[in-house]
Amino acid sequence: MKQIIGIDLGGTTIKGGLIEGQNLVKEEVADTRAPEGGEVTLTVLKDIIRKLKTDKIHAIGIGVPSVVDRTQGIVYHVQNIKDWNEVHLKQLLEKEFNIPVHIDNDANCFAKGERIYGLGRDFENFVGITLGTGVGGGIIQKGNLLSDANCGSGEFGEMPYLDGILEQYCGSFFFTNNYGTTGYEVARKVGQNDKKALEIMHEYGKHIAVLVKMIVLTVDPQAIIFGGAIAKSLPLFKESMYEHLNDFPYPNSIKNLKILGSELNHPGILGAAALCY
Repeated sequence: MKQIIGIDLGGTTIKGGLIEGQNLVKEEVADTRAPEGGEVTLTVLKDIIRKLKTDKIHAIGIGVPSVVDRTQGIVYHVQNIKDWNEVHLKQLLEKEFNIPVHIDNDANCFAKGERIYGLGRDFENFVGITLGTGVGGGIIQKGNLLSDANCGSGEFGEMPYLDGILEQYCGSFFFTNNYGTTGYEVARKVGQNDKKALEIMHEYGKHIAVLVKMIVLTVDPQAIIFGGAIAKSLPLFKESMYEHLNDFPYPNSIKNLKILGSELNHPGILGAAALCY
């Protein structure tokens, strides 16, 4: 059975996994050493690959929190990693390991991971959205990632909204900036039937409804699959979300749309590995 290495390259940690079939059989985690960056971070990445590499490895997939030239495998302006403004990562790693390397941004990886390993297997056309510190998105059309020009499609969180952008109302900033708390803490208090927490989550559901409307009006998918830390609270804001979708101009679009929470474990690693399919 062919094996794949999936790498989730984050600003704090680099997580790598050896995938065999549908299963994660080995995992390695290391500090990104982002303040040092440059060759130091690249060495950490190479060390993880060496620890996971076997003679059965078919390909390496890497997800990064930045814009990528998918064809050339060039990574641009990685947030929080020093001196990673233009890294020819595909060329460097293929030369080092003599194995095909596929690279994309982390939100696209999430969507592709759902398509290969998760709930997205049931849909040819869907959008994967990560709800965390920011709001990222990947668009699956006809079973594959949308072939865009600059790796920038699906970034719905950057759309103008109210006095800022949608990310400020659908990511963790909504809780910290407006209420001085975290989504996790609000969800915990909702479980205790705290009135204020219920109000906050209801308000959050209203903003998520706007995000859903923008997605449906843009690509009209069969499904939206939410991932990321905040998505675990989907049952807590789902009712409010649907309430605020009642005024959508095309009711059948909402009626037919599936809105789901990801069930993937290790989505970053699996999403990166999915690039190899």
